[in-house]
Amino acid sequence: MIDKPQPGKGGEARPLKVRLKKARSLSSSSQKWLQRQLNDPYVARAKREGWRSRAAFKLIEIDDKLKILKPGLRVVDLGAAPGGWSQVAAKKLKVDEGRGKIVAIDLLEIDPIPGVDFAQMDFLKDEAPEQLKAMLGGEADIVMSDMAANTTGHRATDHLRIVGLVELAIDFARQVLAPGGCFIAKVFQGGTEGTLLADLKRDFTAVRHIKPQASRADSAELYVVATGFRGRKRAALASD
Repeated sequence: MIDKPQPGKGGEARPLKVRLKKARSLSSSSQKWLQRQLNDPYVARAKREGWRSRAAFKLIEIDDKLKILKPGLRVVDLGAAPGGWSQVAAKKLKVDEGRGKIVAIDLLEIDPIPGVDFAQMDFLKDEAPEQLKAMLGGEADIVMSDMAANTTGHRATDHLRIVGLVELAIDFARQVLAPGGCFIAKVFQGGTEGTLLADLKRDFTAVRHIKPQASRADSAELYVVATGFRGRKRAALASD
């Protein structure tokens, strides 16, 4: 059950933080998650503005700073469900005017998004890069990923999972990006050091970390933005 706002002086309701009464059917972690969702201003704003998830505001902030999403580009959205990032890209690319192309890919089904093509498949399959390029009509200008590995609570294990997922996304990007292309992905503090960052810096002319305000303050998530892809020939030489 949810505590409702109580009348203040003059009979007007004053806004209160929503508090969730304990429910035996919910675990402690589930109750904390639900209470956080109920009190999250970005969740409420996403509902008001028609975005499918609060994550849309993270991509909006990233693009406001770096001006990456431009009309006419070709974009691949990895792990796209529920579709918030694809919605933002569709608006920025002006796909409603026929000026860009977006392919969203996920293992989960996604409700249709105007101007966005969807492929329900595993991006790790050998045929995925060529299939995605065929759907795009050419190489991608941007590969973006808001994917996060499932956590176990064991810090060392979770770190390896996070790094491993980003490495797989980078490898996919190398196969589909056009020269000069961009890669955007969710990482975590402490999760992109060493060989991962070194690989990105070899393959791209610039690599930045950004923590959008829409990322929760208590979250360790960051976003890595790599621009100026040097091309697959350079990437192949770097991997030898």
